[in-house]
Amino acid sequence: MARTRRSIAGRPAMITGAASGIGRGLAWLLSRTGSPVAIADIDEAGLKDAAQSLHESAGSTGPVLTRVLDVRDAADQHRFAAEVREWLSSLPGAPPLAAVFNNAGVAVASSVLDADPGDDEWLRQINFDGVVNGTRAFLPLLVEQDDGVIVNTSSVFGLCGMPYQSAYCASKFAVRGFTDSLRQELRGTGVRAVTVHPGGIRTNIARSARIRKDPTGQGRSHEQMAAEFEALLRTTPARAAEIICRGVDAGKARILVGPDAYVFDALARVTPTHYYDIMVRLEKRLQRGSA
Repeated sequence: MARTRRSIAGRPAMITGAASGIGRGLAWLLSRTGSPVAIADIDEAGLKDAAQSLHESAGSTGPVLTRVLDVRDAADQHRFAAEVREWLSSLPGAPPLAAVFNNAGVAVASSVLDADPGDDEWLRQINFDGVVNGTRAFLPLLVEQDDGVIVNTSSVFGLCGMPYQSAYCASKFAVRGFTDSLRQELRGTGVRAVTVHPGGIRTNIARSARIRKDPTGQGRSHEQMAAEFEALLRTTPARAAEIICRGVDAGKARILVGPDAYVFDALARVTPTHYYDIMVRLEKRLQRGSA
């Protein structure tokens, strides 16, 4: 018999990468529904600001637990999971954990030829190992409850390979494969695994990216490249959070965030080896139209 699916609104959630961007948007949206939120980030100042904004926002909000966390540290992820378990037991009614959002991520821009192995490893440890560590730390709690959802953030670059994004794409394809495999393992249980594929979201990921030089050879500064990238972004973190939570509530296994995500998904399906040629032509047409 099919299980009755409940909304995550008003129920406890854990969110990494919560100091900014989509993570902060999720924390704000869920807290406003009364959800207790355990928010974590390596950015201590940003995390403190995010928590303060939740406390100061208009309307009722749920309890907040903050934790400075480096998602690369598997042992500390397990310690955090234990802290969340204890925190939940202290709340009225000792509510079960409804959702785990493994959302923290970073970017690197480089050609494969000029890639710095240290930069690629830094990215991999955060974008992929961080997701794996968070999943392994919190999954036992969800399995014990036989309820809840693991929501892992991939990207549209986890659907298509893009030039100068080899490390980022590899990490996001890995998140997709890891979560897809987990989903099959959880069949027949009350726990679900969901992959999120955001398109262009207005976050600070481009400005915090590691870029040694302009990989296209045009000599642009980091600031110029970030500004050009940000000019293409259309979806706000708040809107992304709404789409993600609605998708989780609808029982989706994969959530596309933003209109551009649907374009990436369609091109990857229809023309799996030539999608980039089509993207270049579309971009040129859009540039001519806006000239």
